[in-house]
Amino acid sequence: MPIEEMLAEASKAMERKIKIALLERNMTQRELSRLIKENPQQVNRAIKGDTTPKSKELRNKICKVLNLKGMR
Repeated sequence: MPIEEMLAEASKAMERKIKIALLERNMTQRELSRLIKENPQQVNRAIKGDTTPKSKELRNKICKVLNLKGMR
């Protein structure tokens, strides 16, 4: 499998896990962004798999808050 395809697949898997965790907690992305004190648009980009350092930092915060082990 080409590397770009693998990265896209991993990104989609991460997005699914975060969205499922939000649903299980009856929480919206906007509520999550307030909880971690970050801009909702930036949180959305991070969840969607953006690769900037800021998005990586936010994914770590999100995983910590949602207790997604093995995802950080």
